Amino acid sequence: MIDWSLIETTFLDMDGTLLDLHFDNHFWQEHVPLRYAEQNGLPLSEAKAHLYQRFRKAEGTLNWYSVDYWSDELALDIPKLKEEVAQRIMMRPHAEEFLRAMREAGKRLVLVTNAHGKTVTLKFRRTNIDQYMDAVFCAHDLGLAKEHPPFWRELHALEPFDPARTLLIDDSLPVLRCARAHGIRHLLAIRKPDLQGPEKDCGEFPAVDSFDQLLPIA
Repeated sequence: MIDWSLIETTFLDMDGTLLDLHFDNHFWQEHVPLRYAEQNGLPLSEAKAHLYQRFRKAEGTLNWYSVDYWSDELALDIPKLKEEVAQRIMMRPHAEEFLRAMREAGKRLVLVTNAHGKTVTLKFRRTNIDQYMDAVFCAHDLGLAKEHPPFWRELHALEPFDPARTLLIDDSLPVLRCARAHGIRHLLAIRKPDLQGPEKDCGEFPAVDSFDQLLPIA
């Protein structure tokens, strides 16, 4: 699927790409509403309806990914709640094998995530994927979400790369399209970001089900 002789740098998303998105979906769709309902004396169904509406309004913005924002908005300790279900944080099948092979092949690996720094710290502690990375960029540090074109210009200034020899693997179509507009030539989607959820429409992009489809790496 990939001619690795053409690739120098690989940008990797975290949630839904290297890690199973089931943790995040369960956390925001089930665990946060449960704790919100308990705190506010609401039926769970009412809490879900209220929160889902608020979540939709924040989609595509940095606020959606910010644990500090939601802690303030909901009067809940979001980092603490994530710790309560942290056992659900898992790497996707063959992801670590893929990362190890990339390191052995001398490819530059860069994690590029919209996740908040506190979430990144938790997930690094649970998975140790940071040991494979040459660099890590959080959208919150740049002040821009990956769905917005200025993000890629800012990233390019911080992480020099040749767009023609760069691969991005991400589960978000808006992010992939934004990266393509910046000139990144090699783009891969993830067909099933949540391994317990349905397959998603990957649009015009080639997609993988599992990282073993990208092996071997020469």
